[in-house]
Amino acid sequence: MTGQRYLADEAARRRYWVGGHLGWRAFAHAEPNAGHIALAEMERDGVSTGVITQNVDGLHLRAGSSRVIEVHGTMRRVVCLRCGQVFDRRDIATQIEALNPWITVPENIVLNPDGDVAPESTEDFVVPTCTVCGGMLKPDVVFFGEYVPADRFRAAESLLRASDALIVAGSSLVVNSGVRLIERARRRNIPLIIVNREPTRADPWADVTLAGGTSDVLPAFQELLT
Repeated sequence: MTGQRYLADEAARRRYWVGGHLGWRAFAHAEPNAGHIALAEMERDGVSTGVITQNVDGLHLRAGSSRVIEVHGTMRRVVCLRCGQVFDRRDIATQIEALNPWITVPENIVLNPDGDVAPESTEDFVVPTCTVCGGMLKPDVVFFGEYVPADRFRAAESLLRASDALIVAGSSLVVNSGVRLIERARRRNIPLIIVNREPTRADPWADVTLAGGTSDVLPAFQELLT
């Protein structure tokens, strides 16, 4: 979903909200994995300065990391584009289900890898609106085609400046925000380690590349460094 399409196309917004709601209900129950926990414990032990994440699921915070920069925002919040009111996603979910009671008993719902759902029809779906002003709501995330807020990226740069190395874990680096941070690390000439099951676009710049999953590799880093 691009930001421009979300704003301009009512049918696209319906499609986003019905699919996103069903997917959110599923992935909201996800638990931090061993990689999340290892990062949190390394921060606690003074080995890690913090986490810069492109994920919007909040799992780093739930795992116990305290310094987390969510560069693409978070699905925990929903923002009114007219008055700026911020809502808890759980409250918007309650509104969605009150407006669309049929959605609480979906049949044959298939969860896609990105946490979205492909419903058969969205024509009857009623999109939630701001309970303060009736304005358009949008999850507090960066859609395709949108820019990472400048203050958020500056916070990520600040965290990077306080670090002696950069570990990129579990990202294909297709999205430019990750590549921009790698460029900052290269300018400082600090070590770059990339952990990913598949090759990434930044592999030629890395000092070390490890082909593996974060749940296996990050706990191993923790054992070596603490």
